Amino acid sequence: MDGSVDFKSRPARRGKSGGWLAASLVLVNQGLATLAFFGVGVNLVIFLTRVLQQDNAAAANNVSKWTGTVYLFSLIGAFLSDSYWGRYKTCAIFQIIFVVGLVMLSLTSSLFLLKPSGCGDGHTFCEPHSGFKVGLFYLSVYLVALGNGGYQPNIATFGADQFDEQDRREAHSKISFFSYFYLALNLGSLFSNTFLGYFQNNGSWALGFWASAASAVVALLLFLAGTRQYRHFHPSGNPLSRVSQVIVAASRKWDADKPSSSKELHELGSKEFASTGSRKLLHTEGFKFLDRAAIIQAKDKPTLQSHPWHLCTVTQVEELKCVLRLLPIWLCTILYSVVFTQMASLFVEQGAVMETNIGSFQIPPASMSAFDILSVALFVFLYRRVLHPFACRLTGNSSGPTELQRMGVGLVIAIIAMISAGTVEIYRLKHVCKACINEESSMSILWQIPQYMLIGASEVFMYVGQLEFFNSQTPDGLKSFGSALCMTSISFGNYVSSLLVTILMDITKRGGKPGWIPDNLNKGHMDRFYYLLALLTAADLVLYIICAKWYKSIKVEGMEEEGNDEDEIDDIKIDDLKVSVV
Repeated sequence: MDGSVDFKSRPARRGKSGGWLAASLVLVNQGLATLAFFGVGVNLVIFLTRVLQQDNAAAANNVSKWTGTVYLFSLIGAFLSDSYWGRYKTCAIFQIIFVVGLVMLSLTSSLFLLKPSGCGDGHTFCEPHSGFKVGLFYLSVYLVALGNGGYQPNIATFGADQFDEQDRREAHSKISFFSYFYLALNLGSLFSNTFLGYFQNNGSWALGFWASAASAVVALLLFLAGTRQYRHFHPSGNPLSRVSQVIVAASRKWDADKPSSSKELHELGSKEFASTGSRKLLHTEGFKFLDRAAIIQAKDKPTLQSHPWHLCTVTQVEELKCVLRLLPIWLCTILYSVVFTQMASLFVEQGAVMETNIGSFQIPPASMSAFDILSVALFVFLYRRVLHPFACRLTGNSSGPTELQRMGVGLVIAIIAMISAGTVEIYRLKHVCKACINEESSMSILWQIPQYMLIGASEVFMYVGQLEFFNSQTPDGLKSFGSALCMTSISFGNYVSSLLVTILMDITKRGGKPGWIPDNLNKGHMDRFYYLLALLTAADLVLYIICAKWYKSIKVEGMEEEGNDEDEIDDIKIDDLKVSVV
């Protein structure tokens, strides 16, 4: 009933397409692709310091910039998907780019960078590299970034497309899909963070990169194998044009008299919308200036269809309103991503200067993120099986906590995670052996487990909530854009983290001091950086609650009654959230 079609553009049949069979292919594809991506990303900071001989701050900044670029490319993928290619074609093309980048990275590393053989294990130094070889390395890793970035927002939405939200049973499955999607993502990275991370930490970088490339190839073939089973949506055209038309049409009618009722504004009939595969959006209050784009004037009547720059539909106006309402919420999630990105940079560097030996076994610092993944798996299960049913019984509402409320809880847990990381760093510095040659700390790396577990718990509330929220609150023609907002939140978080580290190092190195994050972390104060992030996230939480209270939900024709109920529930639960946070 949602307007989806099969691979031959015929109306999709529920029994012969989509559902959990198609979604399961997407979940396995996501797991394998994530394994391939994190086979590169999880130890990249170590590769840069050991193989390319970069210092700690430079390596952390380069990883943050690269990770940020990955998610920035998601906007390109979302635009092409929503405008021209559709989600299936976009996913296939960017996965091919992803495979090419991984193969190129494997060849570049094994042929040029890892000389002599076995270097990069923490004991054997690699030979100096020419600018050409380093350039090939960066070209390959940024091809990986382009392929994964363009693919990520579309595969999440494409998986959700396999369920009809206007069917009660499939609508429930669609909500569950996002939790399982995030779980598949983390289970895929579990293998990378443990097995591949172990081999790479011991100098087998080429083996790790080739394993990632093989995993990406299998993921692509599996995705293509399900072609006949998938449900598809036709692209809705360039959203930038539709948004621009609303702004231009509203500006031209800035002095027009507003009608007494929103029913007098221009809108197409339900049958005309059904033919486009999109659903009609109902008028909402707020941003009243934009409503002028849908005011019908005498000069518009003969040309309703031929001049969209003069007259827009209510649905077109509401698309722009939806985006404007989402932006404040999106901005508040960026600082959480600053906290999240520390797990791939400073957490790893912190673990590298702790006691990593457990008996005769050495724990690779990057492999500690396995505890984050286990925490995600645990809390996905706890939330779906324990916390959600308990909240439903407690509130008497079958829908349980809203996405906005869960995202707020994620921010609270992130604050606690940064306090935990800062406390561990204080005690690590107290256990540094000043008499040792390398000034090693006798504090075990296992003390990092709480901060990784807390980050994992916060992800279940923040990122799963984000995926559900942006997917449900964006119009049909902007679904991939909604998922891209989640990715770009992580992107800007990485860029803000890089900028923050650079500024703080410039400030704290004055007067000949080593700074908060020097090459020798035993002479720095990384604990202060963690506590600063906790303080900034607390301020962000206050701003987030204000924005969540102001937010108004999207209203889709046929679901308006449900939407109104959700508005009332959101108002109640945001108040509850403020009490819970206190």
